[in-house]
Amino acid sequence: MTQEQIIEGCRRGDNDARRALYQHYAPLMFGVVRRYVSERAAAEDILHDGFVVLYTKIGEWRGEGPFDAWCRRIFVNAALSFLRRKSNLGADVDIGDLPPNRIEGVRPQALERLSTEELKRAIDELPDGYRTVLNLYAVEGYTHAEIGQMLGISEVTSRSQYIRAKARLAERLGITKKNKQNNGEG
Repeated sequence: MTQEQIIEGCRRGDNDARRALYQHYAPLMFGVVRRYVSERAAAEDILHDGFVVLYTKIGEWRGEGPFDAWCRRIFVNAALSFLRRKSNLGADVDIGDLPPNRIEGVRPQALERLSTEELKRAIDELPDGYRTVLNLYAVEGYTHAEIGQMLGISEVTSRSQYIRAKARLAERLGITKKNKQNNGEG
């Protein structure tokens, strides 16, 4: 079946089309959800909930833009809903003296030595708020104003959480000069 046939079948409630849609998009959307939620069981529940929403709302897709992007938005929103219920994503954070667009002392060559798994693990270990803002801004491409609106936080809080997420990642991954010097490697 083509993508158009699958979508049309889902609109009619055809279970074969729903199965085909699930088989095609589940791995990709599970990856999207896991960027926001580190617990596998919770991510599986969100994936299920996201597909229920997708099947329910598929009639609303007008063919404007890629279907993949429309699906991704549903699953991101499902993950954000879960995180809002689970924790306080909107806690105000004072950005203090953190640099606005960079992390002091990051060694770019250190990033090249990281494996994908090391980076994923470090991102999973970030607090929910940091991880969520990092994903929405750096991966999904939302602005801090849009993130603030989505999460019910200020734009400044979104920026602050993004800056702190980058700093925490750099520290965790040992890619700052400060960390290297403290370990006698600098």
